[in-house]
Amino acid sequence: MQALGGLVVPHQYNLVDHFLDRHLKEGRGDKVAIISGPRRLTYRDVAREVNLVGNSLLRLGVQEEQRVLLVLPDSPEFVSTYFGVMKIGAVAVPTSTAMRSTDYAHFLDDSRAKLAIVHSSYIPEFRRALAGQRYCKNVIICGDPVQGYSHWDEFLKDASPELEAVQTCKDDSAFWLWTSGSTGKPKAAVHLHRDWVYCCEYYARGILDIQSQDITFSSSKLFHAYGLGNGLMFPFHVGATTLLYPEKAKAKGILETAESGRPTLFFSVPTLYAAMLQEAEQRDYDLRSVRLAASAAEPLPAEVFRRWRNRFGVEILDGIGSTEVLHIYLSARAGKVRPGSTGQAVSGYELRLVDDAEQEVPVGAIGDLMVAGPSTAQRYWNRQDLTQSRIRGRWFVTGDKYTVDHDGYYWYAGRADDMFRVSGQWVSPIEVECALIEHPCVFEVAVVPFEEDLGIHTPKAFVVLAPGYVAGLELAKELKEFVKQRILPHKYPRHIEFLPELPKTAAGKILRYKLRQISRRTSRSFADGHDIDKNSVEST
Repeated sequence: MQALGGLVVPHQYNLVDHFLDRHLKEGRGDKVAIISGPRRLTYRDVAREVNLVGNSLLRLGVQEEQRVLLVLPDSPEFVSTYFGVMKIGAVAVPTSTAMRSTDYAHFLDDSRAKLAIVHSSYIPEFRRALAGQRYCKNVIICGDPVQGYSHWDEFLKDASPELEAVQTCKDDSAFWLWTSGSTGKPKAAVHLHRDWVYCCEYYARGILDIQSQDITFSSSKLFHAYGLGNGLMFPFHVGATTLLYPEKAKAKGILETAESGRPTLFFSVPTLYAAMLQEAEQRDYDLRSVRLAASAAEPLPAEVFRRWRNRFGVEILDGIGSTEVLHIYLSARAGKVRPGSTGQAVSGYELRLVDDAEQEVPVGAIGDLMVAGPSTAQRYWNRQDLTQSRIRGRWFVTGDKYTVDHDGYYWYAGRADDMFRVSGQWVSPIEVECALIEHPCVFEVAVVPFEEDLGIHTPKAFVVLAPGYVAGLELAKELKEFVKQRILPHKYPRHIEFLPELPKTAAGKILRYKLRQISRRTSRSFADGHDIDKNSVEST
């Protein structure tokens, strides 16, 4: 047996026993577990639905360790499918709802899923991925019926509401989560039945002090590791309530839902926090129920932290995690936030900052972040070389660069492939972005290297303007001078391009590699003497 902060994880362990069935045994069956629009589901309701799904999967011949692909919005159906798959010993594979047919074809091929459960909203794209499929033999449709496919109601019809969890081992595969990094096709991080309890104990309890009376609300979706912890596993760990939002995360809708749903713990990403602050200027939103907010996916600018705290009276705890380590392992603490810092190591996780030779760097120096912790994925599926490169014994190479101060506070310096040198000195895109975001005209910003003549690099900023500002040469000059007054002059952006929006993943993470591609194309235009884009402003 393995002790875990008061929780004992036996060798024979199925996570559904702990996160769901335990609540019925301990008298919480009538507690509301899920709020989804007008629907209110108790833990007993969820357990019954999970058993229906599990028995229906068995009836279709799904066996232990086989994968089941989920393409579902945040909904009770997602929850019952996710738990139902793992309860019978199969492997749940949550998948983004914002992908293209070629992506879904890759997911189906790589996972060799025998069955997929898909919401009707996504079937037009998903259907094209099924052409020529060797593995997927069944597709179950949630939502509206679709001709040629079995519907959810038919799938569950006549299934028994009673089901005992398969006696899996704590080290058995339970679920996969897709991670893409900056390039290449998504790969699957293979997680075990035991992994979630560590995140729940070390972060959800240790940092957020989550309790059974809490209501959680996450703008990040359940198919994403960050959202899956926030919106399902954390509340189900302690018998709390989750507020699910199936729609695309937009500032107005998220604020309205938070206002009416009265969550106590609120999770989002920096881009959306900034957008919500803009929306809050249009009308007042009552978020007094929220006792604590959390942020991940991108570094939280100090200015966004300050504005949010001033507007809503709530701290945002910035943190960094990864799909491979499952959730946040470095976080700010309530009452101890240093704006602009990601905080300190979460208890239960070890951090190192190393140089290219994997020797620890001194305090204040930029190093590559490595993390060791018990929730780290077993491996990447069918990616042995990448597994050996990124998972080195108990250490995971995050690909993030940081500095740490004498108090143990970590300061983000960019991704390993985002850092670049100007005049022989390292430039952190994040530092330039944090300076730019303090200007009132800047709504969002991302900085990437721009290749000048002779191959040297200088910073280029892609800026989304706040309402009421007009792009132009004078504004670009003003922004450059603004940055020069705040950070070392060699770091100021020599080029500024105004965009209507920044490219992002479904989880709200900025796709910097796309901006680097745009920057390279623009660079060639300069070199070739062609006209540049009308929104791009060259420095003088």
